[in-house]
Amino acid sequence: MGLLDRLTAGLAWLGRQGTTAVAVSILLGIFLPPLGALVRPFFPETVFLLLCLAFLRVDPGALRAQLAKPQLLIAAAAWVMLITPVLAGIAFDAIDLGEQSPALLLALVLNMVAPPIFASPALAALMGLNAAITLALLLVCIAVTPFLAPALVAVFAGSAVTFSPLSLGLRLVLMLAGAACTAVAIRAFMGKPWVERQAARIDGLNVIVLFLFAVALMGDVLSNTMSRPFLVLGLLALAALVTFGLCALTALLLVRVDLQTALPLAHAAASRNTGLMLAAAAGAVPELVWLYMALLQIPIYALPLFLKPLARRLSGGDDAARQVRP
Repeated sequence: MGLLDRLTAGLAWLGRQGTTAVAVSILLGIFLPPLGALVRPFFPETVFLLLCLAFLRVDPGALRAQLAKPQLLIAAAAWVMLITPVLAGIAFDAIDLGEQSPALLLALVLNMVAPPIFASPALAALMGLNAAITLALLLVCIAVTPFLAPALVAVFAGSAVTFSPLSLGLRLVLMLAGAACTAVAIRAFMGKPWVERQAARIDGLNVIVLFLFAVALMGDVLSNTMSRPFLVLGLLALAALVTFGLCALTALLLVRVDLQTALPLAHAAASRNTGLMLAAAAGAVPELVWLYMALLQIPIYALPLFLKPLARRLSGGDDAARQVRP
């Protein structure tokens, strides 16, 4: 076996490790702070590569099928990208969070205006849920992010904003459009069959880039934990409250919908791609924002561990009901 064959086989093996490899990446990111310092200047580039790989794995035909019945999709996207950020912004204003901690306000607003993480369809599939509706929701949210997110940041973060909301919108457009065009060009040049054959290798590349992403994002967590443990614990508790609270609230609102659809939508609503917002802001945010975004990854990647057993139990209940149904 030649060197190239070994490399591609290694990528395929890495891609098959999926969620385990991502979890290990987060831990390595915490315990390799010197590497984080080296990688952080290239954080926007790692996010762009993740975008390209995510778009490359999108099947246009499957997406068109999901967009054929848009009512639930539009309602879910409005909830994720407009209603929850507005309700959160009103709550932040009511408690005067901007006066108490402008940096925390900015961190929470960026959290709430971000679209779902790009891994949400894959995670939904691993949990045995409807991954197609998650993919459709993700792409609709991505499409509106460059327009809604900067406006909401300007309205609710106000003087706490350390960058231009207009620049944020322009960078989001360039990053998302550039990644989508890159993926389309690769599909057109190499052909759909070739892309499908490379699925495991693409996932392997995803794991490598996610490792760089985690190292860049988590690089200051260990030093802050040692020097300011109560701050880290408080931010982690807040991040968990936001993530699990959004998931529970969304699931309750969709309780009348098929649970195989409601649960993946709840997962997507809670798991926000704050890395995209940091990259689009060119890292021009206070240290507290970086720390909150890093700690936020822990409940985001823990959420499927809680949802998967629930999904299995509900699926088992549905199967039992179908068996006794006349």
